[in-house]
Amino acid sequence: MEARLDYFGNALAGKVMKHLNSAGAAVHSALPVATQELVKIRASQINGCGFCTDMHTKDAAAAGEDQQRLNLVAVWREATVFTDAERAALELTEQGTRLADGSAGVSDEAWAKAAEHYDEDQLVALISLIAVINAYNRINVINRQPAGGYKPGMFG
Repeated sequence: MEARLDYFGNALAGKVMKHLNSAGAAVHSALPVATQELVKIRASQINGCGFCTDMHTKDAAAAGEDQQRLNLVAVWREATVFTDAERAALELTEQGTRLADGSAGVSDEAWAKAAEHYDEDQLVALISLIAVINAYNRINVINRQPAGGYKPGMFG
């Protein structure tokens, strides 16, 4: 598989990515790194973004995430290895990523569960992180960006 165009080598794309990267960096200190990577992995799985799934599973492993947890992200509801806070973040991620699948958007129940575990700044960070990873997913899926070649830290 080849990318449709060299998105990473395009000047306009570079400007777009700079802004997306800045938005992603803004939420970094508000949430645990493990939670951030779980959110990015789950949204990427849902959206079928191989490039981002590859990137974030490798980044999570490089940050010390347990391989068993990485293997179970797609089936987190049945897994016993995630905290209640992580489960709430994963539920919010799924509902926030699958907006078109439900006419009500994100349920009050999912929001209430997340609010039990995260303060207002952390909720803002979760919403923003879900939005940003969905934007990255869409760019890479539309461009057919191939997966498998990512090395942790290669984007700085």
